[in-house]
This record gives sequence, C-alpha cells and structure tokens, in this order.
Amino acid sequence: MTIAEKIGWVFIGALIVIAVAFIFMIPTWLLWNWLCPKLFGLPEISLLESLGLLLLTGFLFRSSSSSSKD
Repeated sequence: MTIAEKIGWVFIGALIVIAVAFIFMIPTWLLWNWLCPKLFGLPEISLLESLGLLLLTGFLFRSSSSSSKD
C-alpha cells in the first residue's frame, strides 16, 4: 500500500467520523432547541454545542465496567 493510498484511507475515515457526528448532532440540536427553551427556559444551542453535549453525556453515562456478563 502506497503513502497516497494510506492518506486516502485516512481521509475517508475522517469523513465517516464527521458524517456520524452530524447524524447524532442534528437530532440532539433540533430536540434541544424545540423542547428545552419552552419547558425549562434554557437558551438555544448551536450545532457545536450540541456536539459538546453529546460528548459530555457520553462521558458521564458510559458504563465503566468492562466485564462481560456470562
């Protein structure tokens, strides 16, 4: 595999990561801006803040145990 092919695969991987992030960011952003300002008086958020919210909830609510249940 040449260097150009490796760079191409890295580029494709980065595009996939960005696409998946947008797939999760947009519904979070839309739901937040639809519900939270009306229900709780919170401010609307931007798409980048939506990504931060997703990362924060992932860190806070991710299971810390790595054992499998048999």
